[in-house]
Amino acid sequence: MSHDIPFNRPYLTGNEQDYVAQAMQAAKLSGDGPFSRRCEALLAERFDARKVLLTTSCTTAMELSALLLDVQPGDEVILPSYTFPSTANAFALRGATLKFVDIRTDTLNLDEDLLAEAIGPRTRAIVPVHYAGIGCEMGPICALAQRSGAVVVEDAAQGVNATIDGAYLGTIGALGAYSFHESKNFVCGEGGALVINDEAYGERAEILREKGTNRSQFFRGMVDKYSWVDVGSSFLPADLLAAFLLAQLESMDAITALRERVWQRYRAGLAPLAAQGLLTLPTVPAHCRSNYHMFQILLADEPTRAALIAHLGAAGILAVFHYVPLHTAPVGQRMGYRAGMLPVTEELSQRLLRLPLYAGLGDGDVDRVVEAVHGFFRQHST
Repeated sequence: MSHDIPFNRPYLTGNEQDYVAQAMQAAKLSGDGPFSRRCEALLAERFDARKVLLTTSCTTAMELSALLLDVQPGDEVILPSYTFPSTANAFALRGATLKFVDIRTDTLNLDEDLLAEAIGPRTRAIVPVHYAGIGCEMGPICALAQRSGAVVVEDAAQGVNATIDGAYLGTIGALGAYSFHESKNFVCGEGGALVINDEAYGERAEILREKGTNRSQFFRGMVDKYSWVDVGSSFLPADLLAAFLLAQLESMDAITALRERVWQRYRAGLAPLAAQGLLTLPTVPAHCRSNYHMFQILLADEPTRAALIAHLGAAGILAVFHYVPLHTAPVGQRMGYRAGMLPVTEELSQRLLRLPLYAGLGDGDVDRVVEAVHGFFRQHST
């Protein structure tokens, strides 16, 4: 089935082709080139981060975090089950024991009130996932981590340019990870970044990211040759991708404003249905500033969601849901988890639906989606 209103469409600012052409003319196409450095400097300055390193994806930024923490078999890592598998894979690859914690009913973020009983003597890391660009409650999370000796690694894949209590998501824990996948707010096709907020990890992060070599130090003149000094892998994105990304990052405010316009129009248009109790609108706590990554609604039950997806699809509108909770997925079950163990995650994941949202989505198309949702409930109320 074709959809003339897709779920997502990457937005171009106008400078992408020019910057990519400049990178090609400079004949510096591999990682850590001039556009990579400009992106990293822009992000660090804008978000007041100690250090930012571009990576090939948020997935590899999370894997780099697990390497930096020296996660070992038997270490425990606390995270929500309602997240993309990359959050879990990064630590599972190191042999960690994953302890899934349930989520809040309002923001769908990790429930900080459940952390205390999940933390144990073997807890190595706590991984809050900032769902939909709305910040987890980082104050209590970081306080619990400090008391227990755990390290906080923020999965801010969806949280670039959003804040909580005035601090940018990804810059609050010891480490943070961003995504620039084409489905995110600011894109380069595939890409990410590691945000280093604890300077103790900075030097080693450069080494691990450069195949375990001190190549970055060599180019800064700190050593007379570079060699293999640690484990590592190739986490550097091509400078061509960084050139594309720079155009996006330079337009963060404009892109965010366009996304906010869509988000607010959805909210206003669907408010009457929420007032009737037919659906639940997104929650943004007063101390959070959203980046308007998504507009999700909660429906009465899974059959209603399936019927609405089909109704929208017939109208040429692609709406989707996610995630299958990790603890009920095949890998989670092999770890010993079973349905019923995280009731809030399981119940909300069956009711959530994401509406199309991207910076280029016009008012007329937003109104068309809203009208289609209203039409669905008119049909099903008779």
